[in-house]
Amino acid sequence: MGKVAKYLNQLTIGNVFDSPDVLEAYANDCSALKVKPKLVALPESTEDIRKIMRFCYQLAGKGIKIPVTVRGSGLDEMGADLTNGLVISTEKLDRLLESDKRERLVRVQAGITLKELNTALSIHALTIPIGGHENETIGGLISNCPSDSYSGKYGGIMNYVERIEVVLPNGDVLQTNRVNGRGVSRKSKERNLEGTVYKKLVEVLKANEGLIKEIYKTNTGSAGYPTVAQARRGSTLDLAPLFFGAQGTLGIITEVILRAVPIKAQIKRVVATFEDFDVAQKFLDMVNAMKPKELNVYDIKITKIAEESGKRLSEITRKMDKGYVVFAKFDSRNGSCLRKVQSIRKVLPKSSQLIVESPKTEAKINEFENSLIIFLNSTRTGERVPLVTDFYLPAGNLTKFVEDLKILEKSLKLDLALYGSYSASNYHLRPKFKVEDPEFSRKAVSFLRAGAYIIKHEGGSITGGSPEGRVKAIVTNESMSESEKGLYSTVKQIFDRYDIMNPAVKLGADSRFTITHFRTTGSSKVVI
Repeated sequence: MGKVAKYLNQLTIGNVFDSPDVLEAYANDCSALKVKPKLVALPESTEDIRKIMRFCYQLAGKGIKIPVTVRGSGLDEMGADLTNGLVISTEKLDRLLESDKRERLVRVQAGITLKELNTALSIHALTIPIGGHENETIGGLISNCPSDSYSGKYGGIMNYVERIEVVLPNGDVLQTNRVNGRGVSRKSKERNLEGTVYKKLVEVLKANEGLIKEIYKTNTGSAGYPTVAQARRGSTLDLAPLFFGAQGTLGIITEVILRAVPIKAQIKRVVATFEDFDVAQKFLDMVNAMKPKELNVYDIKITKIAEESGKRLSEITRKMDKGYVVFAKFDSRNGSCLRKVQSIRKVLPKSSQLIVESPKTEAKINEFENSLIIFLNSTRTGERVPLVTDFYLPAGNLTKFVEDLKILEKSLKLDLALYGSYSASNYHLRPKFKVEDPEFSRKAVSFLRAGAYIIKHEGGSITGGSPEGRVKAIVTNESMSESEKGLYSTVKQIFDRYDIMNPAVKLGADSRFTITHFRTTGSSKVVI
C-alpha cells in the first residue's frame, strides 16, 4: 500500500484503497468512458470526508494536486463519476437519520438511494416523487439534477430539498439556508471559507446582474452553473441552488433534508400507437393537459426490438413498421382522466390503437413498460452508448426534429430511435456503437456534435435534462458564450481555490483527454 493510502487510513474510520482490483472497479460509470483512479476512499462519516478533504487541500496549497471526485451509485452517463485521482464513494453514507411525519421532513445521508428512502417513507404513506433510476443516491440526484419522467408534474429533485450539508474543498462544513440581508452581511465577515464564499458571491452576483437575469430568462440547459440565477431572491441569499447540477465540482454533499409528499394510492395507465407523429403529438397535447404523472413517447422501433427478444407486444404494435407509441400514467382523479382519454378514441384515426388499463390489459401494459430495458440492453451487435441523452426540446419543434433525425440517420448511417418524456420535454437517442472499433471515438464525437447541432437548431439544449460532465462538455464548452463561461469560472474559483474538486468535469473538461479515454471494451454496467 502506498504512503498516501496508508496515511489516510490512519486518519479515517472508513477505508482508503490503492489496490489494482479496487481501482479497476471504480474505473467505469455508465458512460462511454474509462478512467482509472489512483485512490478510492469509502468514508463512513462526514468527519472522514472532512479529514480527507483537509489533507487534499493542504497538499494543493503546496502545489501537489490530487483531483477529487465524489461518487454515489456510479450511474452517471457523462463521465462525472470518474477521475485519475481520488474517488470518494458515498456508498456507506446510506442512513436515514431523522424523520418528522407531521412536517413530512426527512434527514438523510447523501449515499442513501431513492429506492431505500422511498421504501422507508412508504411506511408513513409518503414519497419523494422522482421518476429517475431508483438506485441513484440522493446526493447524486442533487449533483446531476436530472429531468426525470415525473418532472412534468412534480418538478424534479430541486422541489423537495430543504437544506443541504456540504463539505467544502478545505474540509469545512457548510449548512445551506436562505439567509436575509443582515445574515449575509454577518456571514461575509466570518474568517473562514464559508465567509469568503458569501462575500465574493455577493460581489459576483452584483457585478453580473444583467447576465444572470438573462440566464434566468433564456437558459434551458444545465452546462456550467446556471442555478446561480436562483441563489439571490430579493435581499436574501441561499447557496443550495448552486449545488444542483454542479456534479461535485464545488463541494461534497454529505447530508440532505427533504420534504416528502403523500403517496397517491391508485395508478392507471394508457398505451396508444400512431403511424404518424403529427397525430401522436395531438394526442400527447390532449393527454398532457390532464396533468398525468408520466407521459412518454417511443419510436415503435423500440418495441419491435423487444418483440424480437420474446416480448408479446403484437396487440400494441400490431403490424406497424413505423410509428410511435405513447404511454401515460395517471395518479389523480383517475375516473375523470380515463373517461376523457376514452372520449379521445372517437377522434383517433382507425390505424391508431388505444389500450386503457383494466384487469385484462394489466399484464400487457406491464410487458410494454419493460420493453425499453430490453432495447437499452440489446448489445449483441453493439452497445447503446449514452452520448446524446437527456436533452431538452420544445414541443412545438418536435415534428421538425423528427424530420431532422431522418436526414441524420442517412448521413451517419445510424438507427436513431427517439424516446423520452413529453411532459418533461426530455428526450434520448441511443444508437448502437461497437466500442471495440478503432473508429469508435471518432464516430461517437461525430454523432455527439451532429446531435447537439440539430437539437440547438430546433430550439433545444443538449444539457436540458442533465449536466455536461466530461462527454457533453466536448460541445458545450465550445458553444458557451465567453461572458457566461467567465461567470461560471469565477463561481467555481470562489468555492474551489485550488481546482481540486472534479476539475476535469464541466468547464474544466479537456476534449482530448475525454476522447482518448473512450472505452475499448463493453460496459459491465447493465441498464435497469
